[in-house]
Amino acid sequence: MKAWIALLAVAALFGVVYVGVGLAGQQFLFGVIIPYVAIVVLLVGLVYRVLQWAGAPVPFRIPTVCGQQKSLPFIKHSRFESPASGLQAAGRMALEVLLFRSLFRNTRVELTPTQRVIHQSDKLLWVGALVFHWCLLLILLRHLRYFLEPVPALILFLEQLDGFFQLTAPTFLLSSALIGAALLFLLGRRLLDPQVRFISLPADYFPLFLLLGIVGSGIFMRYITKTDLLAVKQLSVGLVTLRPIVPESVGLPFYFHLFLVSCLFAYFPFSKLMHLGGVFLSPTRNLANTNRMRRHVNPWNPEVEVHTYQQWEEEFRDKLKAAGIALDGE
Repeated sequence: MKAWIALLAVAALFGVVYVGVGLAGQQFLFGVIIPYVAIVVLLVGLVYRVLQWAGAPVPFRIPTVCGQQKSLPFIKHSRFESPASGLQAAGRMALEVLLFRSLFRNTRVELTPTQRVIHQSDKLLWVGALVFHWCLLLILLRHLRYFLEPVPALILFLEQLDGFFQLTAPTFLLSSALIGAALLFLLGRRLLDPQVRFISLPADYFPLFLLLGIVGSGIFMRYITKTDLLAVKQLSVGLVTLRPIVPESVGLPFYFHLFLVSCLFAYFPFSKLMHLGGVFLSPTRNLANTNRMRRHVNPWNPEVEVHTYQQWEEEFRDKLKAAGIALDGE
């Protein structure tokens, strides 16, 4: 039911475009106004969430470590598992962001028919996540060719590298196939794995279906329908230069694609996809493990009025003497 709710929500987005563009002819609304609104929501939401996280107090150093802390010279120190300096913490963050190092060590627990608990490696999730994120980055970089004129040489090189096999006409792009396979794997994992399905919410399925809709509509435009790329670039450059125009030759499939991308942009800051920015501000990852090297004083500790023993003794001196209790200094 949770997956069906998310799927119906994405299907409703397709229906909105069909009614708005196909029937009502609101090309300017879906081609200019909605993308601008989505970009503003994305930028404002990103800044708000990052500032909100950056302003959250971190009273203690709480890095998540699973290696030997730096101590005596003859004890081998695990630099990336328990970083002892800012540079080592930066290296750990780089491995986390670029290679998903913590996910590589991911394990799953299963109960065998003989009631035996076993722990086993789960590298498929790491591979699927890595393929998806790197392909998404490559696709985003490739799409810059629609917004820049002249197109930078790096973007042209990446496009040639992505279409190295040249199996079809237009050129077969490996990233399109791989990102589709990775998304189907991540979706299938949520649907078929009982443990993951139990904890999944509609908010977990919705981004997957939305991304599948974006990838599917992009593949549909490239290999099945004939989209006027010059008109698409004219529209894209107009949006970037704040001189928007909507060419008549842009077809309905492009508006499906553009509207889904706009929905993804607007949804991004308020969803779990915001881990893109949150990973850099996570104190469990970006702090060095120096708890035993230097004292960490909580800067948010309020001033506390203390009542020393001497003050207490002076306050109750007469009563203490009457009770026969020895006093300090007497």
